[in-house]
Order: sequence, then C-alpha cells, then structure tokens
Amino acid sequence: MRSDGGGSTYGGGWLDRAGARRDDAGWLESLLRAPDTGVLVLWRDRCLVTGGGTRPVRVPAPDAAGLLAEAGEVVFLGVDDRVEVVPDVTPAGAGRPGAGCLGSGGAVFAADLSELTEARALTLAGADATVDVRAIVGALSAAEAALQAYARGLLHWHRQQRFCGACGAVTAPVSGGHARRCAGTDCGRVLFPRIEPAVIVLVEAPEPPARCLLARHAGAGPEGWSTLAGFVEVGESLEDAVRRELAEEAGVSVREMSYQGSQAWPFPAGLMVGFRAVATSDRFRVDGVELREARWFSRTELRGWLADGRALGRPDAIDRRLLHDWVAAGE
Repeated sequence: MRSDGGGSTYGGGWLDRAGARRDDAGWLESLLRAPDTGVLVLWRDRCLVTGGGTRPVRVPAPDAAGLLAEAGEVVFLGVDDRVEVVPDVTPAGAGRPGAGCLGSGGAVFAADLSELTEARALTLAGADATVDVRAIVGALSAAEAALQAYARGLLHWHRQQRFCGACGAVTAPVSGGHARRCAGTDCGRVLFPRIEPAVIVLVEAPEPPARCLLARHAGAGPEGWSTLAGFVEVGESLEDAVRRELAEEAGVSVREMSYQGSQAWPFPAGLMVGFRAVATSDRFRVDGVELREARWFSRTELRGWLADGRALGRPDAIDRRLLHDWVAAGE
C-alpha cells in the first residue's frame, strides 16, 4: 500500500504553518514588516504573474504597503527560511526592486485583490497578467505549485465565508486567516476551512489478461478516457464511497481495494484520495448521465498511447500517477 503521497502536484508543502504562533497578532505584524517576508498576490482565484506569464509574483513586504492597503484579505501562509530574496519585480510606488516567486525566504503571506479591477491589481503588484495556476503548473517547481494552490484555496474560502451560516452575522478572520469568527453577540462561532474529499479509483479486471476500466465522462472528447471518481458523502468512509461510486456510475462491484495516495486539489477545496480496486466481474453498465461509455484497456494498449504521445490523465492530477503506475506494473 502506498502512503507517501507519491510526490503529487500541489502536495508536499514545505512551509511551517506555525499553528502554535499564528494567534499572536503582534508576531504576525512584525513578520509583515520584515525584509525577508514575501507576499503572494492573487486576483479572483488567479495568480498574478510576470516573466512571460509563467512566474507568480511574490513581493517583499517592505514594498507591499500599497497592495496590502487595498487587499480584501491578507492571510499568513507560513515561514520558510531556506532561501534568500531574489530581486525581480518592481511594484507600483516601490522605492526598490521587488521579488519574483521562485526564491524568497522568511515568512509568506497571500493578499487577495479580487475587489479591484484586474488592471489595478496588475499595477499594484507590478505584474504582467493573471493566470490560473493549473495553466502554468508545468513551469513551476512542485513546492511553488503547492504554495500557489494553498494560497488560492485559502483566499477562496475567505470570500465565500463572510457571513455566519448559523446566525447570518458578519465574520472576521482570526489566526492569521486560518479561521473566521462570527461577530454575532449570541453566536461567536469559529469557522474553519472545510475540505471536500473525493475518491478516484483505477479499477482492475478480476481475471487475466490484465486490464483497467476507463470511462469517458459527459462532455469529454473522443480520447478523454479517465479513471472513475466521485465525492465522499456524509456518513461514508472512503471505502464506502469507492464502492458506491463504482456501483452508481459504472455498475461495478469490487472485492478488494488498496490506498494509493492522496492529492490536495484546492479548486476550490478538494482532497483527492486515490485507490486501486479489483472488480468482481468484467461486466459494467454506465449510468448515461455522468458517464457516456466505458471499456477495458490493456497495458499494451495504453503503452501504445504513450508511445504515440497521447496523454494518460491530467498532467497535474493523481489520476495520471494511478494510470502510469499501473501501466508500469507488469506485462
């Protein structure tokens, strides 16, 4: 059973999130004045980038006063003391160079400029464009991809949680942005970011020859074959969700399953949990709603796909690893 996460994209974050100290407002304020603190800048879930559109901007805190003043939320992400600040970007109104995304030290914060126009956000950050992190993940290190996705997911949650779901009063960030507290006098609930777990499963045939079941989802192109997946429902274990999703979508029951790893997927708040399962029969029945068709693929056939330059799974998603591990596992 694999349990190390497999080095999946958006995982393996290296920041110390400093859970024991982020309730200390004075400490956080001192970090925001430190010369080696960097501020990531996002706009409506998009990274602000420079360097030809592939380098997310990270501005040194001493140069970030203007954008921090106009940001809707500023959240503490963690502390990283491994590397030094590298001059790269000059934000509007700054008196000295800023810093690019790859290679900043000290603390890291994220600022949300979603309430501004895109043009204003770009000017404040000294950026060239805004992009979805998934569009540039191939140009980022694993650590930088994890950091950008972490910032995106946390800031998205803040924009969606401005009011208490119990009493309707406004909420305000606490703990450096890792929670929000309801301002209602008779409520005062503390709200924490919620994660939405989903299972993603590579199903193997019960008898030789070795085959795996792939499906084409509604809206997918003619070559859009993928593993089966679905969200975990209330009252289910991960294993329960595997059994239910396979039965509902493809009419498949399984006799065994093994955990393969997990992946952060903060788009906006997912956690994908990968499994490999063995079907009890090679018969299947697609639901016709989520799945348009399904069929069994041999390793030889999928190796031919790879040899032809065809993709197996999303380049930044765990289904790619599930498929490539299976293809490499035997004859």
